[in-house]
Amino acid sequence: MSTVRILFKRNVKLFFKDKGMFFTALITPMILLVLYSTFLGNVYRDSFKASLPEGMEISEQIIEGGVGGQLVSSILAVSCVTVAFCSNMLMVQDKATGARKDLTVSPVKPSRLALSYYLATLASTLIICCAAAVVCLIYLGVVGWYLSAFDVLMIFWDILLMVLFGTALSSVIGFFLSSQGQIAAVGSIVSSCYGFVCGAYMPISQFSQGLQRALSFFPGIYGTSLLRNHAMGGAFAAMEEEGVPDELIDGLRDVMDCNLYFFDKPVSMGTMYAILITTVAVLIGAYIVLNKTKRTNG
Repeated sequence: MSTVRILFKRNVKLFFKDKGMFFTALITPMILLVLYSTFLGNVYRDSFKASLPEGMEISEQIIEGGVGGQLVSSILAVSCVTVAFCSNMLMVQDKATGARKDLTVSPVKPSRLALSYYLATLASTLIICCAAAVVCLIYLGVVGWYLSAFDVLMIFWDILLMVLFGTALSSVIGFFLSSQGQIAAVGSIVSSCYGFVCGAYMPISQFSQGLQRALSFFPGIYGTSLLRNHAMGGAFAAMEEEGVPDELIDGLRDVMDCNLYFFDKPVSMGTMYAILITTVAVLIGAYIVLNKTKRTNG
């Protein structure tokens, strides 16, 4: 595995040395935080308050904590995938520049080269997303902190799973790309569309029933929901302590996509984890098969 380790270090160093790739990946979560807090914050806040019965008053800090949790979960859900596509540009860039041919001419097995790309993308994306998570947690500390130590731990666990998903997805798609223009185009499409299909920009509950059922087949929405549950769970618990009825809290959880449904059947958090982990395994398996097939076909 020494070859994989050497290639892994090479890929990570090249990523962080390439100011274009690095700053594109790094700035994405920061831009999202500014945009979300500036524009979507008011939308989330109004939606949150509109879901409360007339005359019911809840501490403003709890509302801010709940809205902040929704913003943070949206940012992290999108970043874990979009940053992975930015980090994986190196794999396509090596094809475009011919560096990949130079590497395969040397005694480097294609399978080890493919593994090094995956691990390097995973590591680079994790570093950036964990840094973004720290900034988001600081933001929550300012607007309203209701997270327990367990919630924080689970947020980072969710980030790991989502980064695994984003890295596997970008690796499979990147396998078919061979120019910087192609990866830039794909990255732009993913950045603009992924937030909608995963329920980060707008909760899935706000879509039509047909679209909700179609999107329930997309594993990304379950990752977003897991982050929602852990980022907003403390605020919901604080509401319960203030005497808010359980029925109302459950309704808010439906509106915010903390509760998800597959054709009107509730999906438990355990099932969400199972879906996400299975999807990661399938995508990694597809990436392995693609690389083996290419090697066999020359």
